[in-house]
Amino acid sequence: MRAYFELLKIRGAQVLLISAFPARLAYSMIGLGTYFKVQHATHSISAAGLAVGLEGMSSALTAGVRGSIMDRWGLKWPLRTFVPAYAALIIIFNLGQSRNELILVAFILGFTAPPINLSVRPMWKITVPPDMIRTAYAMDTSVMTSVGVFGPVLVTTLALSSHPASALNACAGFMLFGGGMMALLPATKAWVPEKKVKGELPIWKVPAIRLLMLEGVFIGFGWGAFYIGVPAFATLQNVSHRTGLILAVMSAFTVIGGLLAGLISSKTSSLQAFRRLYLAWFIFSLPLAFTFPDWRLMLVVAFIGLVNGGLHVFYWEITEAVRPRGSAVAALGWLWTVEGTCAALGQAAGGFISQNYSPRWCLGATTIAISIGLVVINLGKGRLKAADRIPTKESDTEALGDVVSSEN
Repeated sequence: MRAYFELLKIRGAQVLLISAFPARLAYSMIGLGTYFKVQHATHSISAAGLAVGLEGMSSALTAGVRGSIMDRWGLKWPLRTFVPAYAALIIIFNLGQSRNELILVAFILGFTAPPINLSVRPMWKITVPPDMIRTAYAMDTSVMTSVGVFGPVLVTTLALSSHPASALNACAGFMLFGGGMMALLPATKAWVPEKKVKGELPIWKVPAIRLLMLEGVFIGFGWGAFYIGVPAFATLQNVSHRTGLILAVMSAFTVIGGLLAGLISSKTSSLQAFRRLYLAWFIFSLPLAFTFPDWRLMLVVAFIGLVNGGLHVFYWEITEAVRPRGSAVAALGWLWTVEGTCAALGQAAGGFISQNYSPRWCLGATTIAISIGLVVINLGKGRLKAADRIPTKESDTEALGDVVSSEN
């Protein structure tokens, strides 16, 4: 744990974590905020799922484009453009009442999603010394997930209160405040895109990236169905107030899992650890479809979250090991384009399935998706062999290239 305390002593790390927190909190609120807004206005779970799905789809479809823009021109102007536009559109969406109007604005809203997480990850490389990058990734994963503890509870509480409009108003405020602070950070201005390396394949031609994209197709759809299935299940059982608590429990254990992974990551191969955790992920997801939105579902998602936190850390390390040089932001952006688009499809389908059949089918789809993802990773492990090693200080430095600031 001393490594985390040492990291938190670095002022740049403190500022980066604090600045990103409100914007990440807004992202943890927007999905449920959209769901409750549309469901209350239209009294339709299908319409709510469609709105959330279209919002996620438009955001995901443009994630790779935003990443490529940042790899070419930097972080400052994308943040300064997207943050105010996103906050303004949330307010406009919150004022809507008709079904078609809400669905249309939700779709447009996704196109303006600020690249918060895509910006934070590369900024760590000029904020901390190279030998602390792995610790920074683990800490960042845990902090990024920790907002999921507060966000779902907060947005559910506000959306079900006597002033439901306050849920999305708060979401817009958090994004404007946190995203605005990030846009003004010295690290945002100082970050320089990696130099392109002659002879490197384009992202979409790298076999390892293709494999991760294929895995993301199934995982995206499964988790999209999950994040609609949970609130739909709670709504149909007249316990909507439990939605935030269930998701908060999962996020809290994801934080713990990420921190634990950060402590053991220097002792194991990224790929081997990822495969072992993936198997545990599948096993813990087996009871999902047979639970009820009470302590039983909370218990299952707690175990899922614990494993999920570790998976995030090792997934980042695998991506770093296999991506082409010069694609620090774009690689994650294009992976999210695939996974996020399929998640949006899962959300849209999940609303229809929940209302016309049962939300248990959505939770079952999550387990099936994880099982297929496990098969894809194991069959294609040869394409990820670059990550089948314990990252060292030297390999981290090599991966950073000319991006590492001389101030470190």
